[in-house]
Amino acid sequence: MEESVDVVVVGAGPVGLLTAIELTLGGARVLVLERLAAVSMAMKAGGLGPLGIEALQRRGMTEAIAAADARSFAAIKRLAEQPGAADRGKSSKYIGHFAGLSLIRKDAQKEPDRRSHPVDQQSLETMLGDRSRALGIEIRRECNVTNFVQHVDDVDIEWTSPTGSGRARCFYLVGCDGGRSLIRKIAGFDFPGTAPTMTMFQTVAEIDHPELLLPIGWHRTSGGVFSYGPVPGRLVMLDFIGPPEDRDVSVTREEIEEVLRRVSGTDVRVKALESGSRWTDNTRLVDTYRRGRVLLAGDAAHIHTPFGGQGLSLGLVDAANLGWKLATVIRGEMPDSLLETYTAERRPVAEVVLANTLAQVAIMRPDPQSGAMRDIMTNLMQFDDVNRFIGEMMSGLFIRYEIGSERDDVGRLIGDTPVSGGAADFSLYDLMQNGTGVFLDASTAEKASKLVAATTQRIRCVAVDAGPSMLIRPDACVAWAGEDNSTDGLEDALHRWFVNS
Repeated sequence: MEESVDVVVVGAGPVGLLTAIELTLGGARVLVLERLAAVSMAMKAGGLGPLGIEALQRRGMTEAIAAADARSFAAIKRLAEQPGAADRGKSSKYIGHFAGLSLIRKDAQKEPDRRSHPVDQQSLETMLGDRSRALGIEIRRECNVTNFVQHVDDVDIEWTSPTGSGRARCFYLVGCDGGRSLIRKIAGFDFPGTAPTMTMFQTVAEIDHPELLLPIGWHRTSGGVFSYGPVPGRLVMLDFIGPPEDRDVSVTREEIEEVLRRVSGTDVRVKALESGSRWTDNTRLVDTYRRGRVLLAGDAAHIHTPFGGQGLSLGLVDAANLGWKLATVIRGEMPDSLLETYTAERRPVAEVVLANTLAQVAIMRPDPQSGAMRDIMTNLMQFDDVNRFIGEMMSGLFIRYEIGSERDDVGRLIGDTPVSGGAADFSLYDLMQNGTGVFLDASTAEKASKLVAATTQRIRCVAVDAGPSMLIRPDACVAWAGEDNSTDGLEDALHRWFVNS
């Protein structure tokens, strides 16, 4: 029997779940299909950048983030207490690394409080799963998509599962099914890029003499690069002898031990392997994020070396950007052409991430030429302007969408901030929990709020004591800002992003 929904999301990883949450808050009927029977417990991302964290905070996951933070910091503290660990901890003036150079300083950043959090991927998927279930989103596991066909007005999709075959018709199909995306391949997206040159391992392992791998952090040797910590047993290694012969073969204890001894140059043994995975520096980006009624997000659209937690945040912000727009189109309030802004805004951001991860690989290689460039980079990062540039690039805070305004704050993704209105003080993100836009009105006559309210009910208007007035999209992008009582350009912004009438 054929089912009918507004959107089918393929992939129940973090990006797929957040996409489904955004769509559901926007009023769309969503079905999520996932090939895995359960959430993978393998060690993946160990942290999440500020923009990814903020996307979750805007959707009711602040407490879950704090709990995950506490668990991670407790584990980090245990390892940091070992002699020679030299963990920088919460009070450190450093907040990130570039190519293993842990030199990004808080005091050089414009917004140092917008930072990464040690939220591991299992915790992330748990909190997103809990939020999805609270919203009543249907997630079907062990469903392998076999084919889909685009029509003028909809998409037919087919899958198999242990209980038989399934079929659904939807208005739009969103592929969040990872770097080997079947959705991308069937739809015919071009996926150009560079071939892999090295292998990266991430494991949780029991080492016989872990003290030989300290201090915590990145170490470049004549054999490669490794990092032990910041939680006990976590090991990352970069092996520059080339890509694996078969990436799908399971990682073994013997393989990890052989690579670790060669890369670290230490006489250590791997006594047990809890989990292990491998990646390469295969770097690719789709030509467009949309083909007709099929859209891509996350690793389905871009793959790169996972340095600095950039990839996961990149995908989550894809979801935040796409979800509300697609819901608005489905509600009939905006034309299909609004979806063209998804590629226009998000693809340039991915280009920056792919470029900087390629550069990081280049200066982490164990050859003398790479070492010389690394030394130059170390010296350059002592300059505040360079340090700020690298910090904003790695965190994603450099993002400013080109949406036609000369004001620097327009097009930026605004962080959470205290807002004062009359006798009340509140958090900006507290106003955004239901997925609508926000209008902060600092005008004296509330003329602007009346204009907004007359245009759409999908924006929450709040009078504030200090300006500028701001129209903020559901993805936290500032769509318009104005001083004093001016409403110049506000009506155009409302019709551009919220209601085309």
